[in-house]
Amino acid sequence: MPILQSQVSLAPFNTFGIAATAKQLVKIRSIQDLKAIISIQQRSFFILGGGSNILFQQDIDALILKNEIQGIQLINESEKEVILAVGGGVNWHQFVIWCVQQNLGGIENLSLIPGTVGAAPIQNIGAYGVELKDVFEGLDAIELENGKACHFSKQACEFGYRDSIFKRQWKGKLFIHKVYFRLTKKGFHQLNTSYGAIQKVLEQQEISIQTISNAVVKIRQSKLPDPSQIGNAGSFFKNPVISKAQFQTLEKQFPNIVHYSVSNTKEKIPAGWLIEQCGWKGKRVGNTGSYKNQALVLVNHGGASGQEIFDLSTQIIASVQSKFGIQLEREVNVIT
Repeated sequence: MPILQSQVSLAPFNTFGIAATAKQLVKIRSIQDLKAIISIQQRSFFILGGGSNILFQQDIDALILKNEIQGIQLINESEKEVILAVGGGVNWHQFVIWCVQQNLGGIENLSLIPGTVGAAPIQNIGAYGVELKDVFEGLDAIELENGKACHFSKQACEFGYRDSIFKRQWKGKLFIHKVYFRLTKKGFHQLNTSYGAIQKVLEQQEISIQTISNAVVKIRQSKLPDPSQIGNAGSFFKNPVISKAQFQTLEKQFPNIVHYSVSNTKEKIPAGWLIEQCGWKGKRVGNTGSYKNQALVLVNHGGASGQEIFDLSTQIIASVQSKFGIQLEREVNVIT
């Protein structure tokens, strides 16, 4: 039986460094651990992975299940591809590094994204032209209410932009303990360097999964603060997608507006650009603020409460709405 800890500080377990407290916390390192806890606990549960996409506004009365299930296993292999089963508690970036070292392609553009493998499908993490769904094969989970094992195919996950079924009807009801990935072998990689920032870093370099991974790490480190140095949860807002008609109206008013075509009818506007245009980049408000190198990132300069950071995000949303008529949506999971 895993050990239940009481009155646990959550500051070390969230990258914002918010000083919330958990009434109880238990580290889950196997399915057996999980089933043992479910069988004896009748209270509500709260699942915690790497704590990198979360903002605590208050203490947590539920029992926190800290996902620490490890392991990378080869399930199937062909001439071109492999299918891997990966423990939900595996650190995401460490998994990316392992794949790059094994010359397995598909997730190199997702280098240095914080968090765990088990949390990745919930958010459908993505960066530099690649999303988790592009390599996702399925996942295994346990229903917390009854301990029932279940499997989700890619289709069943209903992936969208930073979205999935696990943020809607299954929110907080499942413990994802294993995720399956379909990755390509050397010689069959479809390398994605569509984002200009990657192309610029890779000038005069041989393009490979290793050099792409290195380029992404270099770009992210130049833009994003290290959570061990300054509390943050990476991108706080989603990049809004608006209609072509709305974009054309905005373009007349703001000719330098940055945008990316999503389809014939939709345009994506970088949230960081919108926030910067409203004067927030590098601005400090009390113990929090917008990061100096990337306006999309809200930071804890030290001692900020979850409420303080949330209030700042509300002000930013209001100012973007006022100036551009665009409603920003928080990407970070706010726990109230």
